[in-house]
Amino acid sequence: MAFFHQLAQLADELAATSSKLKKRAAIATGIVAARDTGDTHDAGLFALYLSGEPFSEADTRKLNLGGAVLSKTIREIVKPTEAQFNAAWRRHGDLGAAAGDLFAELGHAPEPTLTLREIETAFAAIPAAKTTAARQGILADLLRRCSPIEAKYLIKLINGDMRIGVKQALIEEAIAVASEQPLPTLRNAVMLEADLSRATRMAFEGTLGEARMRLFHPLGFMLASPVETAADAVKRFASKPDAARDADISAAPASEAEPKPHIVEEDESALEDPAVEHVPVAAIRLSAQVEDKFDGMRVQLHCGDASQPGRVALYSRNREDVTASYPEIVEAFGRIDSAVLHGDEQGVILDGELLAWDVRADRALPFAVLSPRIGRKRVSNDIRVSTPVVFMAFDLLFAGGELLLELPMRERRHRLEALAEKVRAVTSSPLELAPSLPSGGLFSEDVALAPDGEQRLKLSQVVEAHSAEELDSVYVAARDRGNEGVMIKASESLYQPGRRGLSWMKLKRTLDTLDVVITGAEYGSGRRSQLLSDYTFAIRGPEGSLLNVGKAYGGLTDVEIVELTEWCKAHTLEDNGHFRTVEPLVVLEIAFNNIMRSERHASGFALRFPRIVQIRQDKPPEEIDTLERVEEIYQSQPDKPADSSVEP
Repeated sequence: MAFFHQLAQLADELAATSSKLKKRAAIATGIVAARDTGDTHDAGLFALYLSGEPFSEADTRKLNLGGAVLSKTIREIVKPTEAQFNAAWRRHGDLGAAAGDLFAELGHAPEPTLTLREIETAFAAIPAAKTTAARQGILADLLRRCSPIEAKYLIKLINGDMRIGVKQALIEEAIAVASEQPLPTLRNAVMLEADLSRATRMAFEGTLGEARMRLFHPLGFMLASPVETAADAVKRFASKPDAARDADISAAPASEAEPKPHIVEEDESALEDPAVEHVPVAAIRLSAQVEDKFDGMRVQLHCGDASQPGRVALYSRNREDVTASYPEIVEAFGRIDSAVLHGDEQGVILDGELLAWDVRADRALPFAVLSPRIGRKRVSNDIRVSTPVVFMAFDLLFAGGELLLELPMRERRHRLEALAEKVRAVTSSPLELAPSLPSGGLFSEDVALAPDGEQRLKLSQVVEAHSAEELDSVYVAARDRGNEGVMIKASESLYQPGRRGLSWMKLKRTLDTLDVVITGAEYGSGRRSQLLSDYTFAIRGPEGSLLNVGKAYGGLTDVEIVELTEWCKAHTLEDNGHFRTVEPLVVLEIAFNNIMRSERHASGFALRFPRIVQIRQDKPPEEIDTLERVEEIYQSQPDKPADSSVEP
């Protein structure tokens, strides 16, 4: 049988190694050793746990062991003082590494006997436990058997982040090496089965060809690269000899594309190709499908599986199941079945966007209107009526039992339109649900939903564009409709999950930046656990008051963060441990997507997706932007919501 100690030791070695080739070789050796000391099931668990996942992607179970439960269990087992616990946490900013230190310092070091199978059994029992105390008991039994290094990586595994500098893509490479199977075939099996452990077993057993697509696990989302102008978009499309062939920025054959659902690999160098800078834009002709860029929530919709009638699932970009917040979509798409699809029982996967929708004007509303619904588990009639939602479909990934990722965009769009024609008769649901009949009456179930009400399936409108002038015209029209901008997609592009390249681009508005002053700083996590890297910032309010308007942590260099950390320590007004209030003297320039009303900040506003552009060494705090300026930018947004207070 394979032991968890082997995995923990390997994880420590990988964290200390920078060479990708050495890491791959070490992982392959570890997987083979797990197979040799156990069997292919152990090898699969070894690969899965090393990736930092307690369960496969296709498995919807959750451990539900938060930081409070983990911390409490650690304290009960090794009984550190509060000072010892806080010091260990501060050293690493990671609970797993802190636990490893505490177990070592306080002498908890049993012989390593914990097996991968025993962890699998415990992980299966935890979601089934009915109380927090029961879950904590199972966790405590595991941790008591852990040596310091095992405690370190068991907690990291429970938290879903090993922090060893290894992505799943590298583990997949190692599995292919260890099993002597082709990497593209292995990756295809991982994507179809959504189960790294099972794909590992199949690789060693030589059955990768038997992998079959299963619904209700998210594929990766294809991503778009931002461009500033229509002319820039045209040049980027023309950065290869034939823009129509620009399906893969890595220039790998389509069959070797990396389809791992949640791995995002950006090739920013592709966006900086100087070879096209001399090409006159007017001379470039492109073949692109252009559609509005909406301000909603990107989701993937799964439905129509005959083996699970009525089941619908919505997955966000971070692979979270968000279905419960949008029952209207479930009601509508739950009616898609084999009869609607004319006997096709394999189901459908759609890529699109959840949008708040103005049913009277038949247009999308801004994200600020949708945001209060995010994360809700219960949706009342009041919410359904005040914030109607639709699913705006713009791609078809799976239908007729066939993955369509390697079909060109033009063909996928054609199939999407044909599918919409088939299912639109049933994809409606009421704006407001009728009340349930009294229990014990003629009918004890809820009133059946008739296939009427609001149409919940929308198709993005697509136009062809062949020049910068045409792109500009389409962009202006999209902005006039209150949308963010346009998506520009090469007509022949393939769908590459988790990839960002030149095949898809997004052209959206740019707002003025704001100059703000830092009022607080918070320690980061991981490698930034010793650095004050998250900055709360403010604008100038009435009579010179400072009003917080947001927090940002991205955009500065490592050197700048180190320098700001020292500055914040030297200018601390109040030290609250993890967070410090600092003297309001450092000015930042902040970029953002848009401004929203919010009760979270004293300013009454919040910046959506704020990014630090630069430290304004040239500007004194007296010259930062004002509340009036924020209000002015807010009012200038053509897609701002109705003037009500919402949380971002």
